[in-house]
Amino acid sequence: MADIWWKADPHDLHRITDRVSSIYVERSHLDRDENAVVIINKRETVRVPAAMIAVMLLGPGTRATHGAVRLLADSGTAVCWVGEQGVRMYAAGLGPSRGAGLLHRQAWLVTRPKERLAVARAMYGMRFPGEDVSKATMQQLRGREGTRIRKLYREHSRRTGVPWDGRVYKAGDPFAAGDDLNRLLSAANAALYGVCHAVIVGLGASPGLGFVHTGNAVSFVLDIADLYKAEYTIPLAFDLAAEGLTEERDARTGLRDKIAETKLLSRIVHDVKALLTPAGVDFDTPETSELWDEHRGTVPAGVNWATHATGTAATADSTETDHQPHSAAAVPADMGEQHIAIIGPEFEGPATPEQPR
Repeated sequence: MADIWWKADPHDLHRITDRVSSIYVERSHLDRDENAVVIINKRETVRVPAAMIAVMLLGPGTRATHGAVRLLADSGTAVCWVGEQGVRMYAAGLGPSRGAGLLHRQAWLVTRPKERLAVARAMYGMRFPGEDVSKATMQQLRGREGTRIRKLYREHSRRTGVPWDGRVYKAGDPFAAGDDLNRLLSAANAALYGVCHAVIVGLGASPGLGFVHTGNAVSFVLDIADLYKAEYTIPLAFDLAAEGLTEERDARTGLRDKIAETKLLSRIVHDVKALLTPAGVDFDTPETSELWDEHRGTVPAGVNWATHATGTAATADSTETDHQPHSAAAVPADMGEQHIAIIGPEFEGPATPEQPR
């Protein structure tokens, strides 16, 4: 294995298709033992080969040594600091890809109106199964989506008996606005954004290059999260309100449990891949890094180009066309179907005078 991550050759890393998609760790300590990450808590000790992990999700109560984090980085494992069960994204480290192929593909799609519209239609098509949206305009799609969401609110209101008077949201402090139901919706949506953010970063895509949303550092996160609100956060908020569970934690833990039960992480991976990657197309990882060239596309890195500068323009390929960047490099954006959760026991409360420390 290479000594440091920025010098790691692609052949030093396991293909993402051969890895466990993600490991979620909560209330545990991470350390290193040779080429394995050791996860320790009061209940168990788990050893995991670092090179077999695509994404390590570090939840609350987790501590990690420098050696463990360095091993994960050397192994091409994405490290994401998240909330409980992956909800809420706080920070992220380097992902498993040694190239930027999926990111280049995303940028190529989002900067071309025709291709961007096709992806946006595909996103709306996932919300309207069995309906043809191939010729709908964005205005028409937004209208249909608004009608669908209003209908969902009314249906869940009738189902649970919880009154619904409309969506209220306060930017910057969403949990402070509206009635209990609106606050539950805001809290559950915030948690869902964290899950989607973690997966997008783990795959090597950009959270900011959205297709429906735009102009925000998490536009693509909002795009992806909108695919699941009707199935996850909206019914959850109504169910919690009907049970009198109205705290932010209730929404967060409720969504956490539903995500774990339905394996949403794997589903998000599949959907992001389906939206960004055309069928039958794979991204190959080059053996060396490259430099961009306006005529050739790319040229090898690690070369002293002072000795090659003369005549470069004359030998350049002059038949440029507007096509996808063929040299975009990334391992296939596949994190498999496996997800492992290692959760330590609840922390003990502070000792009382009657209890010895």
